[in-house]
Amino acid sequence: MPALNQAIARFIESLERERFSPHTVRNYASDLDQFASYFTPPGSAPPEPGAISTLLLREWLASLFDRNLDPASIRRKLAAVRAFYRHLKREGVVEQNWARQLRTPKAPKKLPAVMTEEQTNHLVDGVASSSKLEQPHPERDVAIFELLYGCGLRISELVSLNLEDFDFGERWILVRGKGNKERQVPFGTKAAAAIEKYLEAQPAARGALFRNHRGGRLTDRGARGIVKFYARMLQGDSSVHPHGLRHAYATHLLRSGADLRAIQELLGHAGLATTQKYTQVSLQDLMAVYDKAHPKA
Repeated sequence: MPALNQAIARFIESLERERFSPHTVRNYASDLDQFASYFTPPGSAPPEPGAISTLLLREWLASLFDRNLDPASIRRKLAAVRAFYRHLKREGVVEQNWARQLRTPKAPKKLPAVMTEEQTNHLVDGVASSSKLEQPHPERDVAIFELLYGCGLRISELVSLNLEDFDFGERWILVRGKGNKERQVPFGTKAAAAIEKYLEAQPAARGALFRNHRGGRLTDRGARGIVKFYARMLQGDSSVHPHGLRHAYATHLLRSGADLRAIQELLGHAGLATTQKYTQVSLQDLMAVYDKAHPKA
């Protein structure tokens, strides 16, 4: 049986082969490295994964509470350990996934903060008219924003796009989501126009659609930096992130009458429960309208 640190390294390699997002891989690697450090005191050899009992796992979980970590961080670390042991069981390295017996701490229910349609359009349209910012690749940046908001893509999906993934005649994109699952997503006239203008300025025969200043594929970190830059310069808010545009895409579709299951398919969610959080946001808006407008409210 491999040592704990060796087993973790192989697990991380498997995530990369399955095309998990770099952000997810980094988080899993960091959390599991801390997990291994807990069970490997200085000067001692790493234990085998199978030698870590349920009791020891509970002690590790208790140590996270002792460090006063917030529930969301503890849930994330526990999810990484569960996924790691699930992988080990599937590979036959351990007989039981003892991490399944650990109780997940409850996280406070928190609705995602969603930009209004006006705020979102102001940001996306502002990128197209931001020539004074003197960005080196303005056409590329406009196309990035049009696809993030116009298609609700994850940032990892965006940077993974290749030119051959686009059907410009029917306006469909072949998107590779989590776990390398593929889905087709439509794109509109504004996104099509932005991509056409971008390709005129920076022709790409094949391969990566979005490239960095060195000519290589744009990374998710680079794309996040682009979004943050424009949000800060145009709205004075550096807290806006790419996933906020995905939230806005789903919420605005729902408010306009789109079916929840259709939105689930467009977003590439495995289950409807993940999509339903957008229902809560829309219901909250409806209640506000009711309280303001109804005479019996």
